[in-house]
Amino acid sequence: MSLLLSRRQRAPLALALTLLVAACASTRGLEPQAQLLDADSLAASRSLGAASDAGFPQRDWWKSLGDARLDALIEEALAGTPSLDAADARVRQAIAQAGLADAARKPTLGATAQYSGVQIPETVARPPLGGDYLGVTLLGLQFNYSPDLWGGDRARAQAALGQARAAEVDAQAARLMLSSNIARAYVALAQAYQSADIAHADAQRAAQLLDLGRQRVSAGIDNQLQIRNAETAVATAQLQEQAAQQQIDATRNAIAALLGKGPDRGLNIDKPLLLSAPAPGIPAVVPSDLLGHRPDVVAARWRVESARQGIKASKADFYPSVNLTALVGLAAGNLSELFSSDALLAVGGPAISLPIFDGGRLRNNLAKSDADYDLAVAGYNQSLVGALREVTDALQAARSLDAQIASAVRARESALAAWQIATERYKAGLGTQIDVLTVQRPLLQLDQQLAALRAQRVSASIDLDRALGGGLDVAPPQSADQQVTNDITRAPTP
Repeated sequence: MSLLLSRRQRAPLALALTLLVAACASTRGLEPQAQLLDADSLAASRSLGAASDAGFPQRDWWKSLGDARLDALIEEALAGTPSLDAADARVRQAIAQAGLADAARKPTLGATAQYSGVQIPETVARPPLGGDYLGVTLLGLQFNYSPDLWGGDRARAQAALGQARAAEVDAQAARLMLSSNIARAYVALAQAYQSADIAHADAQRAAQLLDLGRQRVSAGIDNQLQIRNAETAVATAQLQEQAAQQQIDATRNAIAALLGKGPDRGLNIDKPLLLSAPAPGIPAVVPSDLLGHRPDVVAARWRVESARQGIKASKADFYPSVNLTALVGLAAGNLSELFSSDALLAVGGPAISLPIFDGGRLRNNLAKSDADYDLAVAGYNQSLVGALREVTDALQAARSLDAQIASAVRARESALAAWQIATERYKAGLGTQIDVLTVQRPLLQLDQQLAALRAQRVSASIDLDRALGGGLDVAPPQSADQQVTNDITRAPTP
């Protein structure tokens, strides 16, 4: 056989090569524009202050607040709530979608059994074809396989797997958000109880002033102005006490909803203890190591990897595709002949397709994939910037609140000293009980202010733990060129 191709043979080959080159060249000018932000490029050392030896939070970070009842509430919530059930369902949905994408690139084999019959009228075809009924029984196995020559199917499977990984991390983020919301609500409940106690003490003080005022008016020492002022103070203290009780009720309802329970569950929540706020501190490796601890940042990074694989899949569509099909079985007009050697049926072969004119569908699909990648990168960059901002805000708030609490404590010490002096003068007969109750007012106001500041300080600790990832250790893609090889069927659910 001659090694030289004839003119008749060269023409189709040349045409095929021309179309192939034309199809491949049509991707020119389309590429993503966004660039991943390097965490270390975000200057934060001056805002974060001096480096500390603090580590990332523990997975049960809320235990550092020192209330076993809060621990029990968070554990109850993490055991299952509607919000977590929804997050877990999204994970299963994403894993199933990844499984579908992976299955699409594998061979398929199916069995078929069918009976078909036709009767052609003699007005259409003359005998022997027309006028007789013809029936065919078919038993067979059908094979289909499209080799992934350009890696497009594999890229689609990896893109779906990236989305599944992101959904898994989102489920962890949902747990972190739920636990931090319960902790913050519990702090608000503790503050509401303290406000109610202080308002109750202020109401008692105002009631004593009112009684003393009435006694002095009866004795002709004072006029009605003293009574009216005392009545105003009593009503104001009662208003504060009622507002604090309303806050207690609302916060109990909020915690019950976070637990996925009805409002009656909130009635069983006991009065919180005085929560302690750990000293503020962050690891020296922030911001670079936020990528391995912040679930929202990690999820955003997985979506970038998914979008990158989507670009690969879109580019692969520009190349020729091959589809292998085969049908092997038995076919006969009569059942008695179905299993005879003459009934063997075999058909199959390769089919090659190449896109030539598609109205711009492939280019627009690639342009969309590029835009999806740019959006994913922008989302990741924004998540990284936002994460660093949240860490800085929480750290600065904790430090500022520590200073405010120290100032409030000094002011309270002075107010307490003044109240003690007034009390001693009253006991010595040098002052009146009105003086004692009047001096007590600033002391109670400072107690109310201190309760609010301490609650804010505990909330800042919660915000800092959440901003640092809440003790989670989640794995992002190691690099933009890493190939994800994990078996989809082994992808875990939270």
